[in-house]
Amino acid sequence: MLRYIYGVDLHKFPLLRDTMFRDRALQFHDRLGWAVSVNDKGEERDQYDALNPLYVIWEQPDGRHGGSMRFLPTTGRTMVNEHFLHVTGGARIESPLIWECTRFCLAPDAGREVSAGLVLGAGEVMAQFAVDHFVAVFDPRMERIYRLMGVEPDVIGTSGEGRDRIGVGLWEMQDAAWPRTLARLGIGRETSLDWFRASFSAPTPAQRELAVA
Repeated sequence: MLRYIYGVDLHKFPLLRDTMFRDRALQFHDRLGWAVSVNDKGEERDQYDALNPLYVIWEQPDGRHGGSMRFLPTTGRTMVNEHFLHVTGGARIESPLIWECTRFCLAPDAGREVSAGLVLGAGEVMAQFAVDHFVAVFDPRMERIYRLMGVEPDVIGTSGEGRDRIGVGLWEMQDAAWPRTLARLGIGRETSLDWFRASFSAPTPAQRELAVA
């Protein structure tokens, strides 16, 4: 299932939190060889984790991390504006309608449903927070995942060649992506909305009707 958790609330889910940061170290440091910091607990964290981002996390049945993404509004500090202006030609991406998505991570044993779940979570964040687009930096590995999921970005700029090539793109959740993504998970939209409501303790439609009655 999906959980939507702000950074200040991660302590309420210690197993999910700890396995997420350890899986990030395994993916970004060990497997991809990125120049990221790993602490003595084997966790990958950076300065943007201290800014109270919104995490969208796929929770496995045993409570462990299956996959995750991190979101920050572009009206504040973001990775794309502080480290990747050379890719956008110096143009800053700043709008209340655009959020940055970073640290797309899959657990080593993640099934195919996890990527679909994260796409669904991104769509719900966009729909429920009235966000028009996400901006993100991507590499050739992620381009293949986007094509498979049918959520390719509008590319703003690129830098480098071959395996070293990176790009910055904008995403939106097209109407056609919803039924495809839900079908990959074998659920209906109401289940997705229930996951979102549960994360923010919002009442379900049945609960709202009961309260009115």
